[in-house]
Amino acid sequence: MIKHWKTIAFSFVIASVLLLTACPNRTTIAKINADPGRYQNKEVAIAGTVTNSYGALGMGVYELDDGTGRMWVVTRRGVPARGARVGAEGRIQNGFSFGGRNFGTILEESKRRSG
Repeated sequence: MIKHWKTIAFSFVIASVLLLTACPNRTTIAKINADPGRYQNKEVAIAGTVTNSYGALGMGVYELDDGTGRMWVVTRRGVPARGARVGAEGRIQNGFSFGGRNFGTILEESKRRSG
């Protein structure tokens, strides 16, 4: 019986470590904006409230405000509504243009969570 519990506990620890290392830590937008070169092409997670959004043909951009700053997020899915609380993961890119507008430093979204 004890051996069975040790196996379960060990499996739980391994699964927890794998899950925690697979997710990027949440970073404040202010930190990214202060040194965008440090985060260039790196996976990051940010969260905040959608303040602006523009979409067309299933693609778009939306702006997140986390209380420390604002950042545009590029998505290949529909954009969330203004006022929505969103968590986004993806890679930081610099010098991004969409629809004839330059958005500077952006997050290229790979995952999104509502909440």
